[in-house]
This record gives sequence, structure tokens and C-alpha cells, in this order.
Amino acid sequence: MIEGLLTFLAAGWLGGNWLIRRGLRAPRVADDATPGGVAWQAVEIPTANRKILRGWWIPSGDGAPALAVVHGWGGNAAMMLPLVGALHDAGYGLLLFSARNHGASDGDTFSSLPRFAEDLEHAFDWLRGRSEVDARHVSLLGHSVGAGAALLVAARRREVAAVVSLSAFAHPEGMMRRWLRWKGIPYLPLGWYVLAYVQHVIGHRFDDIAPQHTIANIACPVLLVHGSEDETVPVGDAQDILAAARPGSARLLLIPGHHEGFDDIAGPLTEVVKFLDRASGR
Repeated sequence: MIEGLLTFLAAGWLGGNWLIRRGLRAPRVADDATPGGVAWQAVEIPTANRKILRGWWIPSGDGAPALAVVHGWGGNAAMMLPLVGALHDAGYGLLLFSARNHGASDGDTFSSLPRFAEDLEHAFDWLRGRSEVDARHVSLLGHSVGAGAALLVAARRREVAAVVSLSAFAHPEGMMRRWLRWKGIPYLPLGWYVLAYVQHVIGHRFDDIAPQHTIANIACPVLLVHGSEDETVPVGDAQDILAAARPGSARLLLIPGHHEGFDDIAGPLTEVVKFLDRASGR
């Protein structure tokens, strides 16, 4: 009887671990559009684990500043296309790409904020190596987990000119606790184990990669853009990130909208362009 019980518990433990790992493979959504109204070229960028990122390079003339643009969890490069028109018209070269396990990019064993950051860092280096790009003025723009990745890369790389963070969460544990409540999973003991096992799988402590901690190590200007009706990541998260930034290095732009989209993107993009122009000395 005891052996049977132990076997049952072991099977449940292994099954639970398998489900957690499966959850770390983000749902893949195929790109359903390409850039319109601008000249672009398909690109392939090597990243960690000998994988390939796929996306689009939209140049803006010799010596232009540039942006590496990354989506959020379960997104893809096409979901960032609404940003292209205003940013390209303002004279910025744009690299839109899908992270591993997303869009047309290669798959990998799991996705995580640090892996998004790995992919974004490879995209950043790819941009800085382009002869037509002003390597001194390459900035990062990310949404949700992609925003957290942008902040993590900027904390590591002093060459980043500026960061635009769209709907970043303050701390992975807070985000996951909200998800656990939504799923009706009690924190003790199940939720605690899920969080601990996720940290084991991704190889990073949440405290070390949390935007509210990484922003303190960022030297470049940061613009935090957050939807006032965001229920997935409450506005309080953006305020927590802002409070942890170096004095005068970051500001918060609250706009109408929710987590996955904004009611009117034109106004916010005007402010984003002004921010980027100031950061680039234009």
C-alpha cells in the first residue's frame, strides 16, 4: 500500500513538473501580416542555443538611429506592426522580430524573460553591426515580458541609447501570483512550488530579473508607457518600476487602453518619438 501511494505521489509530481514546463512553451501564433507602405527585408538572426530569430528590417537611410522591437508572451513580430508608421516616418530604422517559440522563429525548450532578453540582445548587436545604422543611437522597445527583457538588456549593456517599455510588470512573482489566482490555484502549497520550480527551470531568481530591480542599474533614459485600464498588469506595477529608477532617468506615460492594445496609439507614439529624439540628441 505504501509503495503504491509513493508511486502515485511520484507520478503526480512528475506530471506536475511536465505541465509547468509545458506552460513555459508559449503558444505560437503565426505572423498574419507583413510591413505595409515601407521598404523592408526579411532577416534571420542567430541567437542562443544555435537557434534563429526571424523578422523584418525596415531601414531609414544612412546614419539613422534604430530600434529593436520585441513583442510579449504569445505574440509575434506582426503584432508590433501598428508602431511602424509613426516611428519610421520619424526617421528610425526598425527591426521587428519574433522571440524563440514565437512567430516564425525557431523553437526551443522553453520561453522566459531571460530568454527574451537573450534574443533581444542578439537583435541589438545585429542592428549595431549594420553599416547604415548609427550604432551610438540604437534603442529598445518591448511589450509586456518583452518590455521586461528590454529593461534587463539595458541594465547589462551601457550601449543602449534608450528604452521604451510598454506594459511591463514590476516583478515576475507578482505576475504569476495574479495568474494563479485567476486559475484558482492556492499559493500554498501548489503556487509556491510552481514559482520555485519555474525559477529552477529558467535558471534565474525572479528577484534578479524583476524590472523593478533591473531598472536601478540602467543608465540610459527610460519611458514607461502603461494603459490606464490594464487589468493584466495593473498601473501600480508601472509606478513601482518608476519608483525604483535612478532619479530623473525614467518617466511614466499613462494612456487610455488595456494590456494588449491602446484605444488611440497615435497620441502615445507622438510622445514616444519625442522621447527617442531627445535621447538621440535630435
